[in-house]
Amino acid sequence: MHSPTGNLPLRARLARLPKIDLHRHLEGSLRLSSLLEVARHTGLDVPHDEAGLRALVQFAPGDPPTFRNFLSKFDVLRRFYQSPEIIQRLAYEAVADAAHDNVRYLELRFTPAALAKQCDFPLADVTDWVIAAVARTRADHPALDVKLIAGVNRHEPVELAERVVQIAADRQAQGIVGLDLAGDEVNYPAEPFRGVFRAAGEAGLGLVAHAGEWLGAASVRDAIEHLGVRRVGHGVRVADDPNVAALARERGIVFEVCVTSNWQTGVIPSLTAHPWGKMGELGLQVTLNTDDPGVSNITLSGEYATLVEVLGRAPTEIERAILTAAAASLLPPAGQAALVERFQTALADPAVTAGPAA
Repeated sequence: MHSPTGNLPLRARLARLPKIDLHRHLEGSLRLSSLLEVARHTGLDVPHDEAGLRALVQFAPGDPPTFRNFLSKFDVLRRFYQSPEIIQRLAYEAVADAAHDNVRYLELRFTPAALAKQCDFPLADVTDWVIAAVARTRADHPALDVKLIAGVNRHEPVELAERVVQIAADRQAQGIVGLDLAGDEVNYPAEPFRGVFRAAGEAGLGLVAHAGEWLGAASVRDAIEHLGVRRVGHGVRVADDPNVAALARERGIVFEVCVTSNWQTGVIPSLTAHPWGKMGELGLQVTLNTDDPGVSNITLSGEYATLVEVLGRAPTEIERAILTAAAASLLPPAGQAALVERFQTALADPAVTAGPAA
């Protein structure tokens, strides 16, 4: 019989928690070991040694914590999508790694244009390859439920986003549940995508968008009022403006917070400066997620530990965030209710609970 987790060290208790990740990018969740194999097998013009490749695709100690440095990793990662087999392998492993970290519900977002660009693959084909890979991973890891969110980038043409929306809408029965807007919010406003999001919502897709990450609270307001989102990716700058925070609170907006990523991209000056606590004090609904665990070299269990050990939050806040995430999933209302009940039951089990408040 296992000892109750309350008698285990903190990190062991957190590792046992059943987890939800609502904000994880496929393209930022790739195994370094697999990238090395792909590089060597294909002769890709990147370093074929671990240290050399790591410096290009992972945030490393000494790297400048800026969004330009962070996004530069994806410029290299896009070069690896050389074949359907490689894309499906990487997608399979990204989901398997979540399962190994005891993630029980995952909304994995992927960007068809990013996967297709290197070899000019059809967008519909790369979407189907991801769907097929996820289905295989789910069969091998039945404790993990996975849904997909199709992503579009602010710097890419609206016409491309419209094609992605149609592809995603046509594949809702295959597990695509939402549309996400990501990319450089400093230089590319969300306004051109308002019609795209309206069409996606009318087609039945859940709406989420990155906002309030590198720009201020006004971008959060824009995402809420003009894109019609149910959740905001990151959104930590909402704490800068009480009026926008009040709007988010009144609308029941859920924030997909990614603590380590927020530091590595320069959104916050240090981990200890993260506004997680302030967001809670403002009455906002917050969840804890990984963003790009391969690039950041993190796990969701590790992010839970960061919240407790670095930010000084109570483990009970993690359990609250997990239940908030369950209720904020892009499932139909009955599916949301079932997911909440599932996690309430799991978190009530003394074998997996995080123990008493710190």
